[in-house]
Amino acid sequence: MNKAVMIRYGEIFLKSESVQRHYLRILDNNIKNALKTGGIEHRIERHRGRILIYGDNPEGIVSIVTKIFGVLDACIAEVTEPDREILEKKAAEIAAKSLRPGMSFAVRPKRSNMKGFTSQELGASTGDRIWELVPDLTVDLKNPDYEIFVEARTEGGLIYDRRIKGPAGLPVGTQGEVLSLISAGIDSPVAAWLVMRRGCTSSFIFFRGKGYFGRDTEDAMLENMKNLSQWCPGRKIRLYSIDLEDFYTEILDKITPRYLCLVCKRFMMHLSSLIAVRKGMYGIVMGNNLGQVASQTLANMAVTEEIVPPGLPLLQPLLTWDKEEIVDLARKIGTFREFAGDLDCSVVPKHPAVSATIADLKAEEEKLYYATLTEKCMESLEEIKIMNGEIIDSDN
Repeated sequence: MNKAVMIRYGEIFLKSESVQRHYLRILDNNIKNALKTGGIEHRIERHRGRILIYGDNPEGIVSIVTKIFGVLDACIAEVTEPDREILEKKAAEIAAKSLRPGMSFAVRPKRSNMKGFTSQELGASTGDRIWELVPDLTVDLKNPDYEIFVEARTEGGLIYDRRIKGPAGLPVGTQGEVLSLISAGIDSPVAAWLVMRRGCTSSFIFFRGKGYFGRDTEDAMLENMKNLSQWCPGRKIRLYSIDLEDFYTEILDKITPRYLCLVCKRFMMHLSSLIAVRKGMYGIVMGNNLGQVASQTLANMAVTEEIVPPGLPLLQPLLTWDKEEIVDLARKIGTFREFAGDLDCSVVPKHPAVSATIADLKAEEEKLYYATLTEKCMESLEEIKIMNGEIIDSDN
């Protein structure tokens, strides 16, 4: 008998057999890369509905794999021979270490391809063995003080009493690459995290402008990126950045103030589209939240999104969320900061338009040397790579 980290992968199990095989190969590779960059020696076995990872540092393995998309949960399991009596006896010994007289408990049995007994019989006989070791216990299947999971499988028995949740979803790399707009704020990293959880590989784009942004803006954005990279352990994440300082200077001089944010947002989406198409990406991710600010009214979203070419979908997973829900998830994934710092943008007008038209914005854009600004900004494109919370490569 020995220990292994057992992973359940949830939603993948609902796919057809051919899709399952494809997704599980990607999940296996993601796990291997994450553990390799974490310096953990390991061996992986895959069984029906389960992945077993053997290694000398099971706690370290759990801490890494529970940050991998596609992992429903993970636990450190005792692995026994495929023998019912050995399985029940070992399960009772493990349970007895945590139980005391007067406590309630539950046995959660499962059987896979084992014949000669049912799951209910496995649970009942395991419970009897536990009673023999610890007196005055009660069974409570709804809300027990302690529960133990016992799985009888042809490849070996599994026993565990604590499961640690992973992010679930689909493995990164199953759905193609997207470009996520990232900022120093709360919404954009949460939106990117949600899309990565659905299996997308994400690169990121940030728009610089030191003369117009608060002094903490770029550092806060990089902190968001480092935190997000820890949800793709072992994977290099690309961060593109473009300098918009000249663009900001020109629009402040030429654009009607109430349209500044919308002209700016359209230009950002225009540049993002150019990069996404050039890199063969399948979509653009934004953290828009319907009605949250003036640029995110339905009317204004319609006119800003018009600049994105057909065939390049905009993925906006936060459109209908309440702000409290976004903040809660930001806390969970590590991108929320109690003290945001100086993130002000001096381009934002006092009275922004809340319902602009395409004609309004195109008339404003005609005041600019749009092609020249586009070319100049694209020439400022820089790229860095981030992995496991650290910058590993930079153009600077």
